[in-house]
Amino acid sequence: CVQVSGGGRVRVSLVTLYRLLESVNRRFRITSIEMGAYKYLEELWKHKQSDVLRFLLRVRCWQYRQLSSIHRCPRPTRPDKARRLGYKAKQGFVIYRVRVRRGGRKRPVRKGATMGKPTNQGVNQLKFQRSLRSVAEERVGRVCGNLRVLSSYWVGEDSTYKFFEVILVDPFHKAVRRDPRINWISNPVHKHRELRGLTAAGRKNRGMKKGHLYNKMMGSSRRGCWLRRNIVKFRRYR
Repeated sequence: CVQVSGGGRVRVSLVTLYRLLESVNRRFRITSIEMGAYKYLEELWKHKQSDVLRFLLRVRCWQYRQLSSIHRCPRPTRPDKARRLGYKAKQGFVIYRVRVRRGGRKRPVRKGATMGKPTNQGVNQLKFQRSLRSVAEERVGRVCGNLRVLSSYWVGEDSTYKFFEVILVDPFHKAVRRDPRINWISNPVHKHRELRGLTAAGRKNRGMKKGHLYNKMMGSSRRGCWLRRNIVKFRRYR
């Protein structure tokens, strides 16, 4: 059901939802005959400027603005996206929704005086080195210190804010520790992985991708890769 500005809710029946998905199928010329529900949702979210999603995102952004900046969700808004990122609808998995203010990063100096060389005197037109999605993961990780951040995804935005949903995992829950597909996150080395650039958003901001274009980033960073390849190490006794 969708909550509207009047305070009421609009309930959508299964027949209406099926007709909606069929119209999406016809409009965007989806040629696959057999498609599951998650595939329909994926195709729907690929066309964010369609009438359906424009209405849903406008209503949802209004609803998200009324809530606190960090709050827990009963279920993921995009179940297909959450499952692709590792979410499972079982004990030990939690979804938090975060609101991050859009825009660049203004330098925090008094009266715009940086007390430095002219090359570093910029104050206003500066850009933060990490994405807003990485900032959202960081804020949730600080609030929920006993959980581990798995990943996150975009759910909406307006002129002032961007909204993200973050997938968190309880590393001490038996349902997580007994699952061989996710119990790697229970290891101590994954504490606050969002603060160290180990999530998907953090690795992307560090430039840690695959392919021949990113050979100079293999290892830890561009500087670390250069050091490893250009330093000569000798054994002490030889």
